[in-house]
Amino acid sequence: MPRVSQEQAKLNRRRVVEVAASLFRERGLHGVGVADIMASAGLTHGGFYGQFANKEALAAEAFDTALAEDNRGDLDTLVANYLSLGHVRSPGRGCPLAALANDVAREPPGSPVRARFTRGVEGLAAILAGLTPRGAKERRRQRSLATLATLVGAIVLARAVDDEALAGDLIEAAQASVTA
Repeated sequence: MPRVSQEQAKLNRRRVVEVAASLFRERGLHGVGVADIMASAGLTHGGFYGQFANKEALAAEAFDTALAEDNRGDLDTLVANYLSLGHVRSPGRGCPLAALANDVAREPPGSPVRARFTRGVEGLAAILAGLTPRGAKERRRQRSLATLATLVGAIVLARAVDDEALAGDLIEAAQASVTA
């Protein structure tokens, strides 16, 4: 069997990480296996361990990839994009904080995924603080953490309820709270 070039190996790795980032958000950290990820990436299961130490290492890298996807714009734009029914309906393309909070809460303290999640919370809170009107640094941080908790909580709840109208009401209530 011919060897894969270094360039192709890099492309394959990036593809695996992107696929994993989507699948983990859709199905949870323990709802998808390595074989599923590799098959979805169009690769064989055997190539996984040549690229990653284990599934946890892939999950940590996939989390970083998912978090980096898009947090641009002013506060109103970020909130409007985050608090949307499109975000509710598309967890595989949405925020990993909302998609994986429950799974990560069950990970052991100090795990790579939990550490990445913590940095993700801090990073998104910092983005929100930077978009918050000027004021005392501690006040902006408190407001950004409250905003982040409202954003993530609204998406988590809207995804969990079995009532489309209630999901919409949760999103609208969160929007009103954050933009007030």
